[in-house]
Amino acid sequence: MAKLELSIAVGDYDRTRPLVDGSAQIDGVDPVFMLLEPEEIFFRAFRHADFDVCELSLSSFTVKTARGDSPYIGLPVFPSRAFRHTSIVVRTDRGIETPADLKGKRIGVAEYQLTANVWARAFLEEEHGLKPSDVTWVRGGYEQPGRVEKIAVTLPPDVRIETIPDGATISGMLAAGEIDAAMGPRTPSCFERGHPQVKWLYDDPTAAASAWFEKRRIFPIMHLLGLRRTLAEKHPWLPAALVKAFEQAKAQALLKLSDTSATKVTLPFVEEQLRAAKRLMGPDFWSYGLASNRHVLESFLKHHHAQGLSSRLMTPEELFHPATHESHKI
Repeated sequence: MAKLELSIAVGDYDRTRPLVDGSAQIDGVDPVFMLLEPEEIFFRAFRHADFDVCELSLSSFTVKTARGDSPYIGLPVFPSRAFRHTSIVVRTDRGIETPADLKGKRIGVAEYQLTANVWARAFLEEEHGLKPSDVTWVRGGYEQPGRVEKIAVTLPPDVRIETIPDGATISGMLAAGEIDAAMGPRTPSCFERGHPQVKWLYDDPTAAASAWFEKRRIFPIMHLLGLRRTLAEKHPWLPAALVKAFEQAKAQALLKLSDTSATKVTLPFVEEQLRAAKRLMGPDFWSYGLASNRHVLESFLKHHHAQGLSSRLMTPEELFHPATHESHKI
């Protein structure tokens, strides 16, 4: 019997590479992989549903699922997770010494509803009392003018959003002092170039994120895997097959990462960082599956709805295909 040919769009990560090179297989599937940047995948997926299987923004997917118009059903595979204490940069000349000092300031964002921004607003409010209505949000392209919200959202009336002028960028406005801070999954290029008046909000983001994890036990999920809904309906075996394969690929990546004979990543102290992550977060620190991530998802969905992004408060089960809510054990 011929295998099912599927287009699969994901990032080029160590945890997906075994699927791309064939060392991990998807049962019954002949995959055609496209390794793309997240922005391209999300834009094409949510505007045109270009792919059979793809990495999706957790926030955008939640917006669409809550409204009942998502062409994709979720699978509890999380290709991207990240602590977002590095996602906020500020001007050094605006008196911003603590997160609470952001009150009354103008913060640039590429899109208000980006997953990284949902998580950042969550810990700013929970830990520092800074509500989304306490600042003015300035929206536009980080590095290229003309970026739009790929999904229309209706925000609470007390949330103030401005659109940046035509031809402007968030990075350029931050460098010029026209906004006070920026928030997003990428740091703006003016920060990367070492602008003398732009710095991280947290002087030690790793320490801040570690302390937050010890308190909340949350390793933020950024992206999940999406499967075209019509394919899931036609091939009921497919959701579990995909989850199984992505789990196997991640296991292979972690095995290679822990091999101390020769470092697999072009970075010193990789083995030490891996041990530190396990000490802080446990052996399965990058877990897939619903059960082990329920508390993370519940926290995200609570804040997503409270921030006015999802039209109703969702449960984690609603995000994922029913066949992936549990897995077999031996």
